[in-house]
Amino acid sequence: MISAFHTRLHISGQALVRTLLVMLVFVSPVQAENKDGYPLLWNSHDAGLQQQLDGIMDRLGYHKAITDKRLAVVLVDITDLRKPRVAEVNGNRMIYAASIPKLAILLGAFVEFREGNHELDAETQTSLTQMIRYSSNKEATRMLNLIGKERLIEILQSDEFDLYDMEDGGGLWVGKEYGKSPAYQRDPLHNLSHGATAMQVARFYYMLETGQIVADELQQEMKAMLGDPGIKHKFVKGLAGYPDVDIYRKSGSWKQWHGDSAIVETVNKRYIVVGLAEDANGGVWLSRMIKPIHELMVPAQ
Repeated sequence: MISAFHTRLHISGQALVRTLLVMLVFVSPVQAENKDGYPLLWNSHDAGLQQQLDGIMDRLGYHKAITDKRLAVVLVDITDLRKPRVAEVNGNRMIYAASIPKLAILLGAFVEFREGNHELDAETQTSLTQMIRYSSNKEATRMLNLIGKERLIEILQSDEFDLYDMEDGGGLWVGKEYGKSPAYQRDPLHNLSHGATAMQVARFYYMLETGQIVADELQQEMKAMLGDPGIKHKFVKGLAGYPDVDIYRKSGSWKQWHGDSAIVETVNKRYIVVGLAEDANGGVWLSRMIKPIHELMVPAQ
């Protein structure tokens, strides 16, 4: 995958021109745009939004955590789904992500529903909702085994989703049941049992919103499971004082690792935000940062 964010070409003069021409000729349509013509988030960096996000991080005093790669943040304005605007810090930094990779299990389940390998019945619907809304480890493990452990890894690494990419720092990974059992397959880049990069989590939400995972009724069901969060901390806590906000999210915490991820919607604005932190105060960082981020994305009238 060619990433406008992270590819640096250390060449000059005519060699640079020749290389760029080759890239233009050989980049495939799949690389240039997603299914149905939606742009790749990798190629949707917005310099103005980046400057604003960097300013927020500096004002909050998070510069050292970012420099030390203990904090990763991705912000995507998706008010116009055809023109996403992306800003990020350490977006490709893969971190132990606790329960956030339950999003991968949700993805795998709905792919299997889409393919007709399993049926979305009332029992399965309840299990998935409990896994996402209340972060049930029991239901996560149950659904993981229903999908199949190797099958889920296959889905995450498939050309269709590419949510774990060896060339872009990894991504979403589930290689262990949610419980006391040992890991059955750690990710090949970082040896993590449950991991994520902020960019790949943001890509998951963008694909959900644009109907690239499932469509119509299944898409509505999948998004509904992410709504009405049952655990009121981190982003949800930080957004509690703002009116007319709908949040579709999955968070995770274990020891010093804290993360949150969400689609945030208001009447006129919609954005994706992902934060992954490695610090005992990481949950507080996330609750604090979402306020200025929201005020940036949804200016007061």
